[in-house]
Amino acid sequence: PGRRTDAGFAFLVNSGNANAFTGRAGRDAVAASAATVANALAIPERHVLVASTGVIGEPLPVERITASLAALRDGLAPDRAGEAARAILTTDTFPKGAAARVDLGGVGATIIGFAKGSGMIAPDMATMLAFLFTDAAIDRDLLQAMLAGVADRTFNCITVDSDTSTSDTLLLAATGRVAMGPIAAADDPRADAFRAALHAVMLDLAQQVVRDGEGATKFVEVAVTGAASDGDARKVARAIANSPLVKTALAGEDPNWGRIVMAVGKSGAAADRDRLAIRFGEIVVAENGQVAASYAEAAGAAYMKAQELVIGVDLGIGAGTANVWTCDLTHRYVEINADYRS
Repeated sequence: PGRRTDAGFAFLVNSGNANAFTGRAGRDAVAASAATVANALAIPERHVLVASTGVIGEPLPVERITASLAALRDGLAPDRAGEAARAILTTDTFPKGAAARVDLGGVGATIIGFAKGSGMIAPDMATMLAFLFTDAAIDRDLLQAMLAGVADRTFNCITVDSDTSTSDTLLLAATGRVAMGPIAAADDPRADAFRAALHAVMLDLAQQVVRDGEGATKFVEVAVTGAASDGDARKVARAIANSPLVKTALAGEDPNWGRIVMAVGKSGAAADRDRLAIRFGEIVVAENGQVAASYAEAAGAAYMKAQELVIGVDLGIGAGTANVWTCDLTHRYVEINADYRS
């Protein structure tokens, strides 16, 4: 939930240890670290928000954190966001950041954010941490609703390996430092502009997570249209994006579109074979329930060599749509996760 205070707030984040499935000791560690941050910054404990990511089930050595907090406080500076983005990484190969400027009725405001995530990534939201900040003045409840709605179309539409995790956090802080009347209602024209900018930042971060998927060599958009409902479209898109057979075919640059048909069938969404159409980018692969007369396997194989791919599926039975972003499944993914704790 959103929080507002004139006393200030703090985010405390650690990587390498998820502090999950650690029982009472884990709860005590959170309380101790939050209390130490509150004391160091002279803010209420309830305004210290704590996030962790890393190995599950290992006790958190909280004393190592609390012993460092005075130095962290003294080192706080507006130009250290890049260091913060790097500090929270686990198996990530690069820090992930994004920013946008937005005109709010003639007043400029900024939205910035950084995130981490590479494996155990699937909707709702997986082992991903994301922290967003804006200087716009906006009502807390409205901002909460915006954040949830945009997350459903960005972070909850990505998958690396279909696995969720114990550690997932998305936090947005609005400082209200811009001199402007606050955005207090959804019908305020400035709300649409802010929402669009927020969507741009969050989609950028979400797609960076997929691009950095463990062992990934392909960035893939699964675009589903013509479903009975948006919910059905999302079922189909997720079934394709999460299929090990589809993902390994992508890794092998094999245009095995039969595996896409399989994923549509297993999704549980309403479908009609004789209305189904499949595309690889602009290449029509199948239509009316069979391979397209114009399709050439060589063209599909050539398309699969690209690093960025679009798989299009039209179910032909309604107006439902969905987009999900994923990556391929490679030998390197197996190596990373086989050796994760070694």
